[in-house]
Amino acid sequence: MKEFHILNGDALKEEFPDSLNGKLIVARECLVDGDVSAGSLDELFELRAEYLSITYPSDIEFYYQEVIPEFNKIISLPEHSVINLWFEDDLFCQVNLWFVSHLIHNFTTPSQVFLVRPHTDIQYGFGGLNSDGLENAYESKVHLSDDEVKLFSTLWELYQNQSHAEILSMAVKHSERFPFLEVAAQANLDRFPEDGSSGRPEQSLLDIMKETGSDEFGPVFREFHKRESIYGFGDLQVKRLFDELRNSN
Repeated sequence: MKEFHILNGDALKEEFPDSLNGKLIVARECLVDGDVSAGSLDELFELRAEYLSITYPSDIEFYYQEVIPEFNKIISLPEHSVINLWFEDDLFCQVNLWFVSHLIHNFTTPSQVFLVRPHTDIQYGFGGLNSDGLENAYESKVHLSDDEVKLFSTLWELYQNQSHAEILSMAVKHSERFPFLEVAAQANLDRFPEDGSSGRPEQSLLDIMKETGSDEFGPVFREFHKRESIYGFGDLQVKRLFDELRNSN
């Protein structure tokens, strides 16, 4: 049986232990950021390529040459493959995990699927592990049943439909098996207050700027990363929110 490792980013790929056999596939997306409400995969990829190229300093061709082909590798996985999903507990990673699980559930017939998580502080995740730590994470991987892969796939569908309260409800229901789901689902719901007020990430940034008296991005980002590591936002995502807040004042 062929073994595959689906990684949460290129940083992990660069540090991936040579001792672990299998082919590497990289999920190069940030589906937690921007519109994902598309009716088909082709429509989704087109939507995402346009959004990311407009919102960030990213060439639209990069998406078609480096992002979509990796997802197509998942869709084309050979039958009876062993799939290892290397994803962290933060919301950024979780939404990508849900999407990857959706592809696996709908397009592949693997023999086994495993979830590999870092057993470190959420703020550092796999980035806080050396080669031995990554090998230990692999050895501690958790087998996912077909129903559990379907669960993650369903979470993606709910996320696409912006059914954020339903995501939390489902996460709570499965919290004994996957306790990290509830924390991420709550953080996601907190982004969309029903009263129209600022979401949790924006409010946190405003609080940090007020408390520190600084509107310099560097210090604000570092403090946000400490307080809100559950979101897993990189500097690009936080900078976008930061600039929107500054421009609105």
